[in-house]
Amino acid sequence: MHAITIPEPGGPDALVWAEVPDPVPNEGEVLVEVAASAVNRADLLQRQGFYDPPPGASRYPGLECSGRIIALGAGVHGWAVGDEVCALLSGGGYAQKVAVPAGQLLPVPDGVDLVTAAALPEVAATVWSNVFMIAHLRPGETLLVHGGASGIGTMAIQLAKAIGAQVAVTAGGPEKLARCAELGADVLIDYREQDFVQELRKATDGKGADVVLDIIGAKYLDQNVKALATNGRLAIIGLQGGVKGEINLNALLRKRAAITATSLRARPLGEKAAIVAAVREHVWPLIAAGRVRPVVDRTFPMDRAPEAHTALDEGSHIGKILLTVN
Repeated sequence: MHAITIPEPGGPDALVWAEVPDPVPNEGEVLVEVAASAVNRADLLQRQGFYDPPPGASRYPGLECSGRIIALGAGVHGWAVGDEVCALLSGGGYAQKVAVPAGQLLPVPDGVDLVTAAALPEVAATVWSNVFMIAHLRPGETLLVHGGASGIGTMAIQLAKAIGAQVAVTAGGPEKLARCAELGADVLIDYREQDFVQELRKATDGKGADVVLDIIGAKYLDQNVKALATNGRLAIIGLQGGVKGEINLNALLRKRAAITATSLRARPLGEKAAIVAAVREHVWPLIAAGRVRPVVDRTFPMDRAPEAHTALDEGSHIGKILLTVN
């Protein structure tokens, strides 16, 4: 088969479409013929040499895919050759075939085509696990989403609105904010022009956000604590703004607030399977009903992965960027 390899870390041109050995499914795994994968920030970091796959995972980038099952490993039940699926991966999505633990498979949702389904597993699993399973966002509460026009952001807006929460977003520029509004965002904050703490307080009568979903990290740490409501929960899932920051613990104590930080890729198989099962139970019916939908900005053929990485890095996209296998 062919896969995107990284002979040497570097810029987008470090991604090389090359012939490699076919993967073989181990016990409890299935082999998927890939129709599409998606580009995530973690892929850019891996390409640069900063984010290696966990032990035992495929060395090729790609944290999610869609496709058809072409072989079953020993001990796999509930799936059959020919099933159309999408999957959460620890790596290997940028390839024509990938071996996937059966617990990380999802059926392609009703109303979604096979290629577009590649836009769903990582964002759905990330948002559901952090915003709902850990931070316990409830109806009537306020969620602040940083990067509202990103793949994560577009999914978070829709899921929070579906359960009856108010949603505030930060994004860069009127076009991105308009798209966030179309998805249901109530409070639109241009981080280039506005102070999100002040704007959030205005919109919530001084209360703040019950949950903050943050992809920025250190740069926003102090402001995020200020933005939290009493009993608020800050969920950090990205480090685009750095890894080290100072925090006012007294402010955190006064608000009886909590901070969590998670990554999905290196979690044990059992934890990933539990998250995927929860996504199938809670998110998939919303997609089938048309209340939540994948948002795809554009697609590239897999052998043009360098262009796709450049597009993600430029930051002008809204939603997901996909790579397709012809």
